[in-house]
Amino acid sequence: MSLLPRTAEEFSSAEYWERFFKKRGEKAFEWYGDYNKLCGVLHKYIKPRDKVLVVGCGNSELSEQLYDVGYRHLTNIDISETVVNHMNQKNAKQRPDLTFQMVDATQTPYEDGSYQAALDKGTLDAMASQEEGALAGRMLAEVGRVLGIGGRYVCVTLAQESVIKLAVEHFIQVGWAVRLHCLGDPESQEVSSFALPVFVLVCTKFRKPMPMPILEMCQGEDGAPVRLPVVADLLSVVRERQAYAMLRQRLRTGTDASSTPSLTLCHAPTGRPRYTLTVQDCPPGAKVPRANHFAIFIVPQGRETDWLYGLAEGRGQLAASANFRRLVVVAMHREQEYTDMQAVQSELSPMVMELAPPGMPANQKVPFLSVGGELGWREVVSHGTSDLSGQYSVEDVRGEDGQLYRRLVFLANDGLVQSESRLTNPAAAAALSRKNKKSRRKAKPSTSPPMTTPSQTPGGALEVDKGYLCCAHHRVMVAGLAMLGVGTDHNKDVSVLLVGLGGGGLPQFLRDFVPGARVEVVELDPAVLEVAQGWFGFTPDERLTVTLGDGLERINNIEREGGHQYDVIMFDVDSKDPSLGMSCPPPAFVETAFLDRVGNLLTPRGVFMLNLVCRDSALKKSVLGRVRGVFPRVLSRGIEGEVNEVLLCSRGTGETGVPPSLLKAGKTLQGALGMNSSRAATCIPQIDITELLEDLKVA
Repeated sequence: MSLLPRTAEEFSSAEYWERFFKKRGEKAFEWYGDYNKLCGVLHKYIKPRDKVLVVGCGNSELSEQLYDVGYRHLTNIDISETVVNHMNQKNAKQRPDLTFQMVDATQTPYEDGSYQAALDKGTLDAMASQEEGALAGRMLAEVGRVLGIGGRYVCVTLAQESVIKLAVEHFIQVGWAVRLHCLGDPESQEVSSFALPVFVLVCTKFRKPMPMPILEMCQGEDGAPVRLPVVADLLSVVRERQAYAMLRQRLRTGTDASSTPSLTLCHAPTGRPRYTLTVQDCPPGAKVPRANHFAIFIVPQGRETDWLYGLAEGRGQLAASANFRRLVVVAMHREQEYTDMQAVQSELSPMVMELAPPGMPANQKVPFLSVGGELGWREVVSHGTSDLSGQYSVEDVRGEDGQLYRRLVFLANDGLVQSESRLTNPAAAAALSRKNKKSRRKAKPSTSPPMTTPSQTPGGALEVDKGYLCCAHHRVMVAGLAMLGVGTDHNKDVSVLLVGLGGGGLPQFLRDFVPGARVEVVELDPAVLEVAQGWFGFTPDERLTVTLGDGLERINNIEREGGHQYDVIMFDVDSKDPSLGMSCPPPAFVETAFLDRVGNLLTPRGVFMLNLVCRDSALKKSVLGRVRGVFPRVLSRGIEGEVNEVLLCSRGTGETGVPPSLLKAGKTLQGALGMNSSRAATCIPQIDITELLEDLKVA
C-alpha cells in the first residue's frame, strides 16, 4: 500500500511513476481491476481488428492479455522510460507485435483519425488533477484527433466527480455520444482500500456533432442504458453508486450497533424510489443464536412511519426481538406496485445479500420476516403540493388492528403523518350502535367491525369515522375539558379557539359531540383546509368556523381588539423547521409575552392546552418554565411510545396537585358527549375520558 500516491497530484507526475515502477520491479500493478473484470465491456466496444492506442499503459498486463486473445494492433504509450523499456524487453519474444513507446499522451506523433479506439485505464484520473484539469483536457483533445469517425474512447475510471465532469462535458461539447458503465468495486485485495466502484466511460465520435446530447448510464457490462437529460443527473447517479459501494465496504468489515445506515433502491425504468433499507446490528454482548447471522424484515405497506419501524429506537427494539446479528429493515414506497411477498423477496435477494455481516457462511439461508407473512396494503387516493409544506399524499392503509385508516402525509418531512382518521362502513356501524346503545353509560370505546375491502374515494361505501380520534394527544385534549366542568347544567356553552387544523378530526369531534361547543380553527395552509374538507369529512358550519392565516397574528389581533374570550385555547401546530429540536409548536408560540396574551384571552375558568413535541431536554425544560411562569397550574400527560406531551394549563390557584374532583368531572363529561349531537346514531364518540385523566400529573 505504500506504493500508492500520497496525493492526487502524484498520479500525473512522471517523476512519481519513475520511482513507482523502479520500486515495483517486474510485478504487474493492475489499476481498477484486471482483464477478467474488464473483458466483457472491453470486448463490447473494442474489436480485435481495431487499431487501438493504449494511453498511459504502465506495466499493466491488460495489453498482454488483449494481445493473447487476438488484439494484434495495440500501440502502448507511457511517460515512464523505465516501464516502457521493461515492457518491451518482457514481450520482445513472446509478443513481437506488441509495442511500447515513450510518448506524451497530450502530444502524440500519430496521424489524424489513425485509430479506431483509445483505451485509458486510470490515466484520465491521473492527469485531471494537474493544471486545474487543463492537462487532461489536452489529452482528451489529442485522443479526439487521432480517433477516426466512429472511434471510441474507452476509459476505466473511479469517476471522481471533477474528473468525470471534465471528460463528459468535453465530449458533449464536441458532439460525441457518452455512455457510462458501473462495474462495481475492484476485487483485488491489494487495492481493497479503494472501496469505490470501477466505471468505464465510453465516448463515441460522430461525423457530425449530435444536435442533442446523448448521456447514458448502464449498471454492469450488459445493463440496459438509461438516458439522462443533463450532466448533473449523470453525476448524481455516479454519487449514488459510490455511496452504496462505500456503505457495502463498511458493512463487510464489521458490525456497529450504534450506526444504522440506510440506502434507497430505485425502480430502474423510472428512477423512482422503490425500497428503503435500514441496517440494524445487534449490540455487543447480545446473546444471539449461532445460526442467526442475517435476516430481512419487510415493513407492511403504510406502516413505515410507525414507531417500531420509523424511528431508530423502535427499529432497535424490532432487531432485539428478531435476535439476529444483523437485521435489514425494508420499507416499500408509495405509488409502487408489489405483487406478493415471494416477488418482493426475489427482487431484493441479490441486493440485500451484499449487505450480509462479515463471517456469514456462504451457504447460509437468510430468512425474510414480516407481520403475518403479508405485504400490508396502501392506496394513494389523492396527492398534491402545498406552497407551505411541499408535496403531500392522502392515502388509505390497513393498520395493525386490521382497520382501514386515511392519512395525510407530508413527503418532504420524512413521510410525516400529519393527520389520521379511521374509516368505517356506515351500515356496519349502525348495527354496532344499536348493539351498544344500552351500554353507553359504561364509557368504554367501541370497536368498529374489521374492514375487509379496500377503501373508496369520497362518496363510496367507506366514510371517515368522526367519533374516533386516532391521535392520542387529541383524546387527551378532549378529556381536558373536564377541567371546565363540561356536561353540568350550569356550564352548557364551550368556546374553543384551536390553532392547527390538520385533517380536522379534533375540531369536528368537538363540534359534533361536546355539548354547546363553538369552535374557531386557525389554519395557515389553504391546502390543508382543502384536503380536510375533501378527504377527511371536515364540515364547517355556524358552530365550526375556519380562519385562514397565521395563528400568532390571529391571537394578537383578537387581544388587541378586545371583547372576546375563550373557554379553551388549543395549540396543535407543527414547526416547519426540523432543526430546532422542537417540532410542535413553533418557538414563537411559547414565548412568555405571547403566552401572556393567550392567558388574557381565557375566561376565568379557561384552560390552555398545548401539544408539546420536544426532543431537546434543555429546550423542553425552558418551555415548561415559561408556561409555568404564566399559568400557575399545569397538568401534563405523556403519550406512550411518542414524544408528545399534552399540557393542560390554567390560571387557577389553590390546589397544587391533580384535583380528586377531576375524575368525577370526567365521568360527567363522558356521559354528556354526544347527548346533544346532531349526528346520526351511527356515529358515536369512542373515547374513555376516565382512563385518559388517570395518568395526569403535575408538570
